[in-house]
Amino acid sequence: MEKTQIKNLLEVVHRLRAPDGCPWDREQTIESMRSCLIEETYEVVDAMDSGDRTALCEELGDLLLQVVFQAQIADEEGAFNFDDVAKGIADKLVRRHPHVFGDVQADTSDQVLKNWEKIKKTEKGGEKPRSLVDGIPRHLPALSKAHLVQKRVAKVGFEWDEISGVVDKLEEELAEVKEAMAQKDAGAIREELGDLLFSTVNLNRYLGHESEELLNENITKFMRRFQGLENRLHAEERELEDCSIDELEAVWQAVKRDEKAS
Repeated sequence: MEKTQIKNLLEVVHRLRAPDGCPWDREQTIESMRSCLIEETYEVVDAMDSGDRTALCEELGDLLLQVVFQAQIADEEGAFNFDDVAKGIADKLVRRHPHVFGDVQADTSDQVLKNWEKIKKTEKGGEKPRSLVDGIPRHLPALSKAHLVQKRVAKVGFEWDEISGVVDKLEEELAEVKEAMAQKDAGAIREELGDLLFSTVNLNRYLGHESEELLNENITKFMRRFQGLENRLHAEERELEDCSIDELEAVWQAVKRDEKAS
């Protein structure tokens, strides 16, 4: 029987971790691979955004290596192996899709998601059902974490009926920031800024946007325009440090106009 590519990958990683394998690979631990996993995950996201399917294929391979590599280390520890990982996710998918693998009726995505959440809450056997906000990754980027928390609680009705309520809350939080600033209370300013940011994420979510994506897009736009500003100044043999804020603002506005006109 022809060897599958996943089996080939498992054998390659096993060989790298063998006593006569690669010194670097043999030194790695679950903990030391943390930064590699994060880096590879973000590289997958970059490839997804680029639309380059060849790059995406390569980056997904790098990410798969992280799974296989950590499973190999865990196997050496006697904790679990790759088959356990694959079986666990396959079983979970079957369990959480009773409308496909069972006799539960679910004709819409909303019904599917409601069933999914009910099943998740009862998967701990006899334990008390988990809170809706349990299980959110601790290291998830803050904007994404806020979006996920808000999305989860909205599913059970903890949500404004109209967008006007979301906007009113945002304006209320901004007013509280201004009040804290007027009182020069550093602790209150910090807290109210957090509330304002959380409410901004909620407005974005209510309008169907991911705050993490919006901010990244805005950062990219700012960087592009700032580079345009730098290029203009260099072409005029001027230095940033020698320009007043008014001069920089004038160039900035010119860059924006040219960008919108192109």
